[in-house]
Amino acid sequence: MLTRRRILHAALAAAPLALPRAAFAQAEAWPSRPIRLVVAWAPGGAVDTIARRLAPKLSESLGRPVVVENKSGATGTIGAADVARAAPDGHTLLAMDNTYAMLPYLFQRLPFDHATAFRPVTVSAFSPVMIAVHRDAPWRDLASLVAAAKREPERITYGTGGIGSAPHFATAAFAQAAGIRMLHVPFRGAGDAVTAVIARQVDLVMVSLGSALGHVQGGALRVLALSGARRSPAFPDVPTFPEAGLPNLGPNGEGVVNWSGLAAPAGTPDAIVARLQADVAKALQADDMRDFLASIASVPGGMPPAAFAALLAEETQRWRGVAETSGIERQ
Repeated sequence: MLTRRRILHAALAAAPLALPRAAFAQAEAWPSRPIRLVVAWAPGGAVDTIARRLAPKLSESLGRPVVVENKSGATGTIGAADVARAAPDGHTLLAMDNTYAMLPYLFQRLPFDHATAFRPVTVSAFSPVMIAVHRDAPWRDLASLVAAAKREPERITYGTGGIGSAPHFATAAFAQAAGIRMLHVPFRGAGDAVTAVIARQVDLVMVSLGSALGHVQGGALRVLALSGARRSPAFPDVPTFPEAGLPNLGPNGEGVVNWSGLAAPAGTPDAIVARLQADVAKALQADDMRDFLASIASVPGGMPPAAFAALLAEETQRWRGVAETSGIERQ
């Protein structure tokens, strides 16, 4: 199984997947009409924003309009179910994120087979996850926060976007790795949880850096640690989790890394999947796309389908242990 370090390396160095000319020739008749790119989340989030930046580039390379359509609700399962039911002809795609790997542990029953409903195409972007506190919080680093939580279990509070949300899973994984117990305070969304930290209603939040970048840059939030193999160029003074004293959080100790990507219905032909991956990888290397991703503290993906499938399988297995240990119950 691929390690996260190897997967991220593959993503950063991704190039269009090389296939024999005959394989691409099989897909010459595709696309024959506009392509629906279904975003399983509301407009304005990271997955939606990245999809809308990619859509015009894919429209240009494929010669057909790529139309983004939001179908939000039920933690992304409504949009995913819509794509799972679509014909596997490359004309309907799903913009998914790492929440997909958590779905088996959130619901007793899903409206599709989680393991077989989709063909992963590629990751579009990776985003580091941060632990942030109020600028005036007493903890100056991650070690002091962990020490305080050990002294007084469940005294420190953390906000998330709701029970079973990606920030809930991420913070539960952090608490397990640190050997601490904190009090969970769920909100309607991750943005509300960030606002609650700024208002000093809760002590900390663990979300993607891009989702609260303005608050960090403006000084309202202080970041104690960031996930990833190396420090973010945008915040060179912020340590990674291993540097902050937590080397056992996630594969290789790099912590939780959010990602967004594209998938197609199961049964979509190899040639179409390969063409999509190649065109997305090329689009992600465009200067304007790289600049946009950097502006939201993300790095481009572009990995081959097999590497994306390995990442998804690895993460799905990983979150099983977090759900079981943290007592996250299926709905």
